[in-house]
Amino acid sequence: MTRSLQTPALGGHELPSYLEDGHSLRSWLLSTDHKRIALLYFGSITLFFFVGGAAATLMRLELISPSGRFFSNDGYNRLFTLHGVVMVWFFLVPSIPTTFGNFLLPLMIGAKDMAFPRLNLFSWYLNTVGGLLVIACLVLGGVDTGWTFYTPFSSLFANGYVILAAMAVFVAGFSTIATGINFIVTIHTLRAPGMRWTRLPLFVWTQYATALVIVLATPVLAITLLLLMAERLFGLPIFDPAQGGDPVLFQHLFWFYSHPAVYIMILPAFGVISELVACFSRRRVFGYTAMIYAILGIAVIGFFVWGHHMFVAGMSPLAALVFSFLSFVVAVPSAIKVFNWTFTLYRGQIYFEAPMIYALGFIGLFTTGGLSGLFTASLPVDVHVTDSYFVVAHFHYIMVGGAVSAFFGALHFWWPKITGRMAPDGLARFAAILMYFGFNFTFFPQFLMGYLGMNRRYHQYAPEFQIYHVASSTGAAVLAAAYALPMFYLGWSLIWGRRAEANPWGATGLEWQTSSPPPRENFLKTPQVREQAYDYHPETEAPLHEAPEGRRPHNPQGAGA
Repeated sequence: MTRSLQTPALGGHELPSYLEDGHSLRSWLLSTDHKRIALLYFGSITLFFFVGGAAATLMRLELISPSGRFFSNDGYNRLFTLHGVVMVWFFLVPSIPTTFGNFLLPLMIGAKDMAFPRLNLFSWYLNTVGGLLVIACLVLGGVDTGWTFYTPFSSLFANGYVILAAMAVFVAGFSTIATGINFIVTIHTLRAPGMRWTRLPLFVWTQYATALVIVLATPVLAITLLLLMAERLFGLPIFDPAQGGDPVLFQHLFWFYSHPAVYIMILPAFGVISELVACFSRRRVFGYTAMIYAILGIAVIGFFVWGHHMFVAGMSPLAALVFSFLSFVVAVPSAIKVFNWTFTLYRGQIYFEAPMIYALGFIGLFTTGGLSGLFTASLPVDVHVTDSYFVVAHFHYIMVGGAVSAFFGALHFWWPKITGRMAPDGLARFAAILMYFGFNFTFFPQFLMGYLGMNRRYHQYAPEFQIYHVASSTGAAVLAAAYALPMFYLGWSLIWGRRAEANPWGATGLEWQTSSPPPRENFLKTPQVREQAYDYHPETEAPLHEAPEGRRPHNPQGAGA
């Protein structure tokens, strides 16, 4: 983006920040400012992150002993169901789009706000209502179906609060649809003059692709949950085989949404990592156009691979082969991004700030998770590892190792812009490194025990698997410390942290061309965009040596050598 842009930060005309636009509770709960709504979302998803994390902690404590010490069979079922429902639909799905997407999208395209500010606020209230329903379900006794709500168990036999849990997810789904529609219209209609599609930051492209997937896939989940509730409440013969229903139909409908939902969770993370890698290597993103096609390709192909979740559910050999082939195909655009990030790093002026360490950790964890996905795409291997801890490890390497690493990387990168304060460098780097090692210590043993035959969703198991569970639970303690540590030092920085400049990282992008934190209207005047994205150096020259003052790059070979 152009570096000559005159804004409140660079033009000498300071405006009050969005944080100073009223201090009452009412000014926050009724605000239509996209930045304040992002912080409302941040508060709610942080709460659910710790609720889901508490359930995971109890699970790991239970699994230390092969005999299970603390929970009954039914209690353990309710525990892992709570963990799955909360973490998937109330943290992972909304995490990056509703927080950083809401905060940054108008700033990145030079807009004053979202296209529909009131709809934006309404989406947060819908999400909050869904969350309250989940908490009510927990207080009343929980649900024992697993986060997938498989029929006919959920519709006929489960004795938990299935309707309440399904309604919570149903309401939260409409919240994400409202957010997706808002993102699509905002990107189409509110881009600043000169902000062509080929100049959009990759973070904006990933939010756009995610919004398309949300709008197209989430209604299928809503209809599926309505059918489930109708069968449970009124006995309609939809999934009950005794009445001519088809329980496998539920799986097709559920996974038609839920596999694209994997990309709802991970596509925004791709955008974050692209921003971090470009900034802290001082280089243009390698293959910018290829990255755009890869992002859109994942969004499209992701709708055609749901069947690989059902290889053992009963399907024709031809259908299984087609889904297996498509599952390998969808790995290609993901691999393109990993290679492009690697080439962006090549001979760049690399700065190992905390956001960059989170980004490098993401690349390692996502690559491991992606490679393990090739095993589950292979028919004979998938039959062996289905419903084992191998699948648990694969899912968590992508969703938690990947998406959560990107979330924390984004939090540290844009923290100065959001709050106007800098986080402590040393503690932030330590937390990033601790998270990477803690995560591998937690989930890599699960690959091994899953391949050896340890089934998931059991709290009593053969003694030979105890060593793997003990290692995994020990790693979970380290990982929990890595997740909790930023809460303390970021909270400390709000009061005692060094005040941030408009652009403390020396980054490109319109969000860095306004004050930290930004004013209510984002910019003093409408930006004019004249350069392509990631303008860190002339296209035919090596990366520049520009970087935040006092920071030195790591480049053993020398730039452009």
